[in-house]
Amino acid sequence: MNDAQQAPDVAEADCATDALERELTVLFRRARAQSGELARAVHPELEPAAYGLLVRLQETEPERATELAGYFGVGKATMSRQLRALEDLGLVTREPDPADGRAFLMRLTQEGRERFSRVRSARRERYLRQLTAWDRGEIAELARLLAQLNKAQGE
Repeated sequence: MNDAQQAPDVAEADCATDALERELTVLFRRARAQSGELARAVHPELEPAAYGLLVRLQETEPERATELAGYFGVGKATMSRQLRALEDLGLVTREPDPADGRAFLMRLTQEGRERFSRVRSARRERYLRQLTAWDRGEIAELARLLAQLNKAQGE
């Protein structure tokens, strides 16, 4: 293949990458704004970033703070502050880790679980309304591609 044949492929890839970057930027900006709304719906004093922490805990609880910090790519001190704030709001609780007496496991409180579930259900209903015109295969493909992107970013 000569340079003339390769040039359109490179230009096409650059254009696709630019479009992807643009769309991800819009998606992330909207997701940040929604996280703030969702967090306030769970509890008026909840920080926007904490909503994702509640999602993770709901999926994996109980979980150690160090595992949560690793999952989110933040330091232990940052995670400790976030968890303490959630504890102060009555949304999570810590319990001794039976495998290591020095460590604690974090889990949602009953109030935290109820508040989070109510907000998450409303969010899912909103997604369903937004995606009614989509084919179920398209939704599954988007989820698969986003998972692939998330995995690549974690490597």
